[in-house]
Amino acid sequence: MHTTAKLVTFLSIGLLLVGLPAHDLSACTSIMVGKKASTDGSVMTSHTCDSHRTGSDIHVVPRKMHPEGSERTVATRVEDNDGPMERYGHEPVGTIPQVGEIHGYLAPAYAAMNEHQLAIGESTFGGREELRNQEGLIDCETLTRLMVERARTAREAIRVGGELIERYGWWDEGEALTIADGEEVWVMEIVGPGKDNPPGAVWAAQRVPDDHVSVVANSSRIGEIDLDNPDFFTASANVFEVAQQLGYWHPASGQPFKFYEAYNPTGNVSFGSSRRVWRVLDLLAPSLGLHGNANVFPFSVKPEQPVGPEKIMELFRDTYEDTDYDMVKHITVTDEDGKTVRSPLANPFMPYDMNPLFDINGGWGWRGERPMARWYCMYATVTQSRSWLPDPVGGIVWFAYGNPAMTTYVPLYAGITGVPESYETDGRTTGFSRKAAWWAFNRVATLAAQRWGDMRHDVAEVRDPLQERLLTSQAEIAEKAKALLAEDPEKAHAYLTEISQKACVEVTDAYWDLGDLLWTKYDEKW
Repeated sequence: MHTTAKLVTFLSIGLLLVGLPAHDLSACTSIMVGKKASTDGSVMTSHTCDSHRTGSDIHVVPRKMHPEGSERTVATRVEDNDGPMERYGHEPVGTIPQVGEIHGYLAPAYAAMNEHQLAIGESTFGGREELRNQEGLIDCETLTRLMVERARTAREAIRVGGELIERYGWWDEGEALTIADGEEVWVMEIVGPGKDNPPGAVWAAQRVPDDHVSVVANSSRIGEIDLDNPDFFTASANVFEVAQQLGYWHPASGQPFKFYEAYNPTGNVSFGSSRRVWRVLDLLAPSLGLHGNANVFPFSVKPEQPVGPEKIMELFRDTYEDTDYDMVKHITVTDEDGKTVRSPLANPFMPYDMNPLFDINGGWGWRGERPMARWYCMYATVTQSRSWLPDPVGGIVWFAYGNPAMTTYVPLYAGITGVPESYETDGRTTGFSRKAAWWAFNRVATLAAQRWGDMRHDVAEVRDPLQERLLTSQAEIAEKAKALLAEDPEKAHAYLTEISQKACVEVTDAYWDLGDLLWTKYDEKW
């Protein structure tokens, strides 16, 4: 190993152990695709909600008018350990003025898309603990909802969101929101103003070039900010001032200001984050020769092949298999021919308590590696904003429950009026229940991980044909929905709702059956 690589490894693991909270690396991943980088002109963003405390329920919030002078209650998430499973609850922390009309939107824990095809993904990066100011009113979940309630485009969402957090205060730790509409996609990164400053926020946003892709994986990704180029950059007025005030940046040094260096200096030196960034960019642009032991990567790259939603789904399934960073590659057995092969019990989703049994260690320290696919993913979204189609059918949230390596995504259109009751039911609140769709997928993920080398094939036999059929049916659905919208919008919304609900029920039933199959087929092979 080269000296530089050794130093990067030392810094990454050392900072993880002594200074970087583990949850900052276990949280969400978001991949973005510009319209000229996609297979069909879609603008895409995405989100793996990697938090088993998060609820599984998703709702359609309808468009609504409010009388003048109305107030909107804002709440923040709190840990709730009183039910059958650990989860997040929400406590009201105050009110802000309501607007006259809010847009309708699809709302899992983090709002995913509104009726105008405005879509949002998310990734926590934590940042400096001393920046967090809990006198503010707005956290990340609330901000995503406020944005889709009050904005139609990505730029409007950034402007509206920035004004709200500056005025009412950012309560949360460092967060990145990936915000897309039918024309473009942006990364907006937010931190608090500091414990000793009045409530407010510090933020910056950078646009992904139309022919590029980008990724956020629990580290700040915005570097230098060129505010003379408003088509690609915008920021809060205090973005430089707070960094100077708190000693994070010294202009006299001659060094350029970089957002990630000032506000998330440890983010890029942990392999738990940087290796996911490398993996996405390297798989989409392999000729760049990016290295998994590096810790600084381009903000975005031009993919060598156009990217469709199915490619993001594939990336979210990744566990570094067949790379140097495959943490279970040494769990081997001797087969009948005397060859050393990977054990069918080798499991990249093993509980952390098992890692010492196999002497697992890696870029995430004793946890091994931190790939895209994680067992504690609650749900995942891949959104498509398609400007050439009417909003109700042009916007799609591909929504999936559970471990991204095993799940199937269903299309939820921007114009639907409801989802099945099993999708509105929070499986963390009920405990195991067939009334909550999440449990069908979570049960499969838990079972299949026990003998992943064999069961992965059973999962693929169910997952892949379902996913392929749902993806390839979209052109026909779009044409029919367009015609209905021109004739009778109410019938069009009913049609899209029927299509989405049918997909939800079909896929959930298939996973209940798959779980039963795994119980039966492998009963004596655990």
